[in-house]
Amino acid sequence: MKSILIQAAWFCILLASFVTGLHAAFFDVMKFGAKGDGKADDSKAFTGAWGAACKAPGANTITAAGKFMAGPIWFQGPCKGPITIDAQKMNLLALPDPFAFKGHGGWVTFSQVIGVTINGGIFDGNGATTWNLPDCGKNGHICPLPANLQFNAVTGLRLIGLTNRNSKQFHLRIGSSKDVTIERYTVDAPGNSPNTDGVHIGQTSKVSIIGATIKTGDDCVSLGDGVQDVHVEKVTCGPGHGLAIGSLGKYPNEKPVLGVTVKNCTLTNTLNGARIKTWPGSPVGSATNMHFEDIIMNNVSNPILIDQQYCPWNQCKAGLASKVKLSGIGFKNIKGTSSSKMAMKIDCSPAVPCQGVVMNDINLIYKGKDGSAVSKCTNVKPSIIGKVVPAACSVHK
Repeated sequence: MKSILIQAAWFCILLASFVTGLHAAFFDVMKFGAKGDGKADDSKAFTGAWGAACKAPGANTITAAGKFMAGPIWFQGPCKGPITIDAQKMNLLALPDPFAFKGHGGWVTFSQVIGVTINGGIFDGNGATTWNLPDCGKNGHICPLPANLQFNAVTGLRLIGLTNRNSKQFHLRIGSSKDVTIERYTVDAPGNSPNTDGVHIGQTSKVSIIGATIKTGDDCVSLGDGVQDVHVEKVTCGPGHGLAIGSLGKYPNEKPVLGVTVKNCTLTNTLNGARIKTWPGSPVGSATNMHFEDIIMNNVSNPILIDQQYCPWNQCKAGLASKVKLSGIGFKNIKGTSSSKMAMKIDCSPAVPCQGVVMNDINLIYKGKDGSAVSKCTNVKPSIIGKVVPAACSVHK
């Protein structure tokens, strides 16, 4: 009887595979009117190919080979099956005019899709036309510019071997999603490009970022409220602002952060290293179980930083304590050089002091003329394991 049941189960699996394979199809954007000359706006061809693939049953593939120019592209679900975009030979360039994206949070946006994979591809946001707009990215002003790639309410997202360049704003933004894998990811933008985070993820669970080279003008990786079960590994960052959890507490009703591990990363000439940041005067919130491990710092300005008075451009409620509770934080095997004397700063909130902060095998060297590296702790009593240099809380407020 058991043998019969096993054989029946295998038959069902094979039948399902056959049916899926039977209906699988390829949709070439060239057959939907794309010019592929790198000059004409081919956005309608991409959305046309997506619409056809989305309506067809089975696991379908959209192919795009060549150089394309495009304005806003919106890939809407739900679809009848998972979709793969084979972009290994694709170079997609955004229209340079920022007003072409008015009302669009993303240049290429995916929404309410279950099962989407992008293999390869170059997405060039043509951001140099916007970075120097008057006051853009300065004095607290963020221009209403699009992210290169945006994913909203997507389940089962796979980005493999993708290159993101010169975004007008964030390079990759993921929200309200789950089951996300990013591998062999490349971001290339100059250090003076404002608000061009390499990856920004919020309100998303089960995330894996494995293998990334990120050069940008803001955070290489930033994790916002509501992220859970996030694993970041083998990221090379610089130039940029480091690897950040936050900022948190800017808006009411933010969701808790729960379970973040960042490990085996290298940061070079960045403004920050491993950072957690919350706004002063924030609503009640929480972030717990966050770990930074096996990280190399090369000439990083703020290698280890918890900042619960994060207040860029003085756009905050000065003097009010953050109410975002931080707990279960680990910094382990973090080594290298600091470009500033203050190599480690743990500045926690007086309203909700940090709990469960562990410093384990830290060695951060500063070679400036004004002496050795120091650390500073406020509203926290970290636990020390192994050797920690500079000595934890060697300077007190």
